[in-house]
Amino acid sequence: MDDLSYWLALHKASGIGPATFNQLFEHFPNPDVLFNSPEALKELDLTPARRSAVQKAIQEPDWKAVEQELQWAETPENHILLLTHSKYPELLKQIHAPPPLLFVKGQLDVLNDIQLAMVGSRNPSADGHETAWQFAHHLAQSGMVITSGMALGIDAQSHYGALKANGKSIAVAGTGLDRIYPARHKELAWQLIEQGAIISEYPLGTGPMKHNFPQRNRIISGLSVGTLVVEAALKSGSLITAQTALEQAREVFAIPGSIHNPLTRGCHQLIKSGAKLVETAEDILEELSSLMIASRMGSADAPDSITPDNAVQNSHSLLPKIQQQILKQIGFNPVSIDTIISRSGLSTAEINANLVLLEVNDYIQSHPGGHVSLKSN
Repeated sequence: MDDLSYWLALHKASGIGPATFNQLFEHFPNPDVLFNSPEALKELDLTPARRSAVQKAIQEPDWKAVEQELQWAETPENHILLLTHSKYPELLKQIHAPPPLLFVKGQLDVLNDIQLAMVGSRNPSADGHETAWQFAHHLAQSGMVITSGMALGIDAQSHYGALKANGKSIAVAGTGLDRIYPARHKELAWQLIEQGAIISEYPLGTGPMKHNFPQRNRIISGLSVGTLVVEAALKSGSLITAQTALEQAREVFAIPGSIHNPLTRGCHQLIKSGAKLVETAEDILEELSSLMIASRMGSADAPDSITPDNAVQNSHSLLPKIQQQILKQIGFNPVSIDTIISRSGLSTAEINANLVLLEVNDYIQSHPGGHVSLKSN
């Protein structure tokens, strides 16, 4: 029996939370020792309740359920990741008590892309509905993965906006991945699997229990470099996500609204508490652009050598393809944005959004009359 089988048996046991599981995971690199020699459990400092839960899991493992989960993972789009798996999200590892196991349905590579969490009301206003879609669409076009919870309202619109832009999106479920909740989002779920992923820390068969959803919010924020709250009342799950983001030392953004709209009061409270007020998607891109570039540079393969002739080419190769395409249309002599649009075939929105990022990161400089050129330094 492989190690994953043992860990799945422990994971399915009631009374063993992430903190206890991770303690076992660190202390017993070979979990068969724990199952074959239960007395080894004495080496750990556990509360009586936790020790009892682990002992029961060892003595009465549900091997049938474990086998079902292993069979589920045999489907190409289904995956089970231990904390030590090479594809486990690096940012998520940094939070307190990260999920020891992740069930993933979709694309594994997207888990370590730069993500922005978007959350808000399940019953948004018409303005909130449109704002979430537009922000997600714009940010996804700029290369960010939009992460949310697949709930009704702002969550769903955030996913739809990103997917419509042919971008990537991740949903963090509060159920097992053998079911879709809410059920009306079946089509959305399949789009997410094709263009991103749905993930959960909960075993297969887990239903939509109320206490699971606040718990999963720490994963939404933990995967992301920042969290954007679109519309939220003063007492809402969105504020829980924002709070966990702050505790995880991640950025928090909030969109203001009318003082007469109760759905904006949560956003206003966040802004009073230090969240960054944003009015456009560019506000977020400007704040996070250096982090996005640094992340891409850190993950890129370093060239064998960099000479004056290839230095610019190597630095440009670290950028998203759309930005590389734009830079090919710009020289050291000032050129108009209309000319760039004509040369590249890209839309005005795509050009403007990416020119902001390129200027912030010192690839280009602005000139009077709406012209830009490559920076010579």
